[in-house]
Amino acid sequence: MIIRLFNTLSRRKEIFRPLRKKTVTLYTCGPTVYDYAHIGNLRTFIFEDILKRVLIRAGYNVRHVMNITDVDDKTIRGARKSHMALPAFTRIYEKAFKDDLQKLNILSPSRFIRATDHISTMLSVIETLLRKKIAYTRDGSVYFDISSFPNYGKLARIKQDALQHGAGMKVKQERVDDDEYAKDEARDFALWKARKGNEPFWQSPFGKGRPGWHIECSTMAVQYLGQPIDIHAGGVDLLFPHHENEIAQAEAAAKKQFVRYWLHGKHLLVAGQKMSKSLGNIFTLRDIEAEKTTPVAFRYLVLGAHYRSPLNFTWEGLAANAQSLERLYDFLHKLRSTSRITKTNTTAKTLRTIQRFQKQFDDAISDDLSVPQALGVLWNCIHEYNKNPEKFNAKEVVQTLYDWDTIFGLDFKKQKMEKIPSFLKKLLKEREAARGAHDFAKADKIRTTIRSLGWEIEDTPDGPHPHLLHDAIPSRTLRHH
Repeated sequence: MIIRLFNTLSRRKEIFRPLRKKTVTLYTCGPTVYDYAHIGNLRTFIFEDILKRVLIRAGYNVRHVMNITDVDDKTIRGARKSHMALPAFTRIYEKAFKDDLQKLNILSPSRFIRATDHISTMLSVIETLLRKKIAYTRDGSVYFDISSFPNYGKLARIKQDALQHGAGMKVKQERVDDDEYAKDEARDFALWKARKGNEPFWQSPFGKGRPGWHIECSTMAVQYLGQPIDIHAGGVDLLFPHHENEIAQAEAAAKKQFVRYWLHGKHLLVAGQKMSKSLGNIFTLRDIEAEKTTPVAFRYLVLGAHYRSPLNFTWEGLAANAQSLERLYDFLHKLRSTSRITKTNTTAKTLRTIQRFQKQFDDAISDDLSVPQALGVLWNCIHEYNKNPEKFNAKEVVQTLYDWDTIFGLDFKKQKMEKIPSFLKKLLKEREAARGAHDFAKADKIRTTIRSLGWEIEDTPDGPHPHLLHDAIPSRTLRHH
């Protein structure tokens, strides 16, 4: 399988070729564990999971490292507000994040790495940058001199003349201590922050303090994956300054390329608006579960938009996607329970039909992870099966759907066959007898009785197919809390 990925660095699709023939090194920015991950964060992690699944499908061994940011401005503020020690505070949200990944069927990385476990390595890199005169000290802090790195701005496309002369820049000061800031505020950023007040601190040659956010990721990524790394992925909100600064630190220290392919997922909006506390529209997986909707239904919703396109989340949209997923599960139940599944009626015709859909599926996922297109292939396959079942071998269709679910991650194999109780079998037999005698009034009455008992009957070319009625999925409007 030839995979094409949109590389943010070049702003175009490129054929993916790893440095090593069978192994891919992948680094993804993990959570800052000061709160529960919101659904915008989770969209990014689902996109990265799809990337990893496609690479595995293509035959690669994926060495995937994800960081846990457990010390930065936000975690320190959160711990202080909660009157907790920083490690105890961050472990709560680290565990919650890992629970979220499991619920969303996101494959675990090869290794989770905490920033606080790698302070000594960060200090070593900072000392290298100081020795090369790419960094400098001020009042116990250490800053990266962006003017000493000619390629600064290449990822975010910041023009060098703007950096050097301040054209169009809000240069109110030479340095910035905040972890996050805008492109038009680009200036020397902190590698090491001198201790303030009673903040957590580590000893260093520059005095008591803590690492800056940006040095954490680049240092740990190189430590575990080497340099250059094949793929670095994250949300578009991290492109600047975080990823730009990662490049500057790593390439200035080692004098070689940091990452070969950069992938960025677009924002998730809520009812057309950015998430914000003031609007009360920051939602987590806990909010989704509180609405009696499964995390996998949220995953299904996310798969419906390409990772490089904005995704507009609404509760009505989530409910519709949950219902669509249930229809998909119902089709699987029907397919597995049909009498065809026990037959070995594979022919050249049925094989060609499946192969046609298989090629369409592989073409979609290998073209910059076009999962919405792959879902379209899935539904086209279902539609054609329902229209012309004789063109298919049902067993082949089931196995094909299982195969595709190694990309989708929608729990196809976990869907249990519904056990048909004896009373229902008796009613079905009576209904079929009534239909055979053309007593359709009696048949309809039996169908109504069956429905009142919580079952629905679908009449198919293979006979009646019973399935349990699913609880109504609540629709709701945007709430403020």
